[in-house]
Amino acid sequence: MLFERGQLEAAAELVYPHMQATPQYVWPLLCERVGTTVWVKHENHTPTGAFKIRGGITFMHWLRRAHPDVSGIVTATRGNHGQSQARAAKALGLRAKIFVPQGNSREKNAAMRAFGAELVEVGQDFDEARIAAAQAAEEENLYFAPSFHPELVRGVATYALELFCAASDLDTVYVPIGLGSGICGVIAARDALALRTKVVGVVSDKADGAKLSFEAGRIVETATADTFADGMAVRIPSPEALAIYGRGAERIVTVSDDDIASAMQAYFEDTHNLAEGAGAAALAALLKERRIMRGKEVAVILSGGNIDRDLYLEMMARQPVR
Repeated sequence: MLFERGQLEAAAELVYPHMQATPQYVWPLLCERVGTTVWVKHENHTPTGAFKIRGGITFMHWLRRAHPDVSGIVTATRGNHGQSQARAAKALGLRAKIFVPQGNSREKNAAMRAFGAELVEVGQDFDEARIAAAQAAEEENLYFAPSFHPELVRGVATYALELFCAASDLDTVYVPIGLGSGICGVIAARDALALRTKVVGVVSDKADGAKLSFEAGRIVETATADTFADGMAVRIPSPEALAIYGRGAERIVTVSDDDIASAMQAYFEDTHNLAEGAGAAALAALLKERRIMRGKEVAVILSGGNIDRDLYLEMMARQPVR
């Protein structure tokens, strides 16, 4: 067990002064589409539009206690982690320097700057930006804030605690995987509550390092991570996260960019919610597996709604997968 229930409830006490608990709804049209009862956990309804804000809050409180002399943090991101770190750092009077790859989402970059981040664009993908961020941490005496850390997981797990308290009889929860804080948070909450719910991870078929690593029992890097679902565009999985979801996940499934685009369309048509690529990936996987899920009570994590307008319009115009 990663955390006891009391530790997750204590994390929630840190989170809720900054945001309310997010809703989880059963949408009738979505249930008709899938053929079973589907709970949607709306992490697109947080103040940063994604679940990462929860971990940013708990991590920054930990940093203040563990390293009181730190003047600021540096990290790498494709956007949602960076927003959470910038917002939480600013709230505590800390500097936040954020590295993103070149060509990163224009609107996510603007949001990070609005939350107080010093933004640096470098490298061709997230993993190259992460290397540059680690170098800057040494050169500028800033604390390197990783995308995976126990305190991030403890904060993120509060969304799963909310979900499981509202729907304790779930057979399966589908969760997208980037570096893994989201799925590890779900596993942590499930285990803390002693539930039997199965947890299924979801990755892009163009960035499937987590699935390959899960199946091999060791870290497997991929040469590229060329998916529009930037929240899952990771070439090098986290060993610490793999140690958790390697034991705690039921399986990991892949979805294509077309699958994800169809799920984004389904969210809009059936719930009128906007989902970014990674945010819709869990639903994409459930739609892919709807035959084996028929008649079961399941949940999907809508982990974020931050996507550039032009890209969203392009995804809405794609021919849906049937």
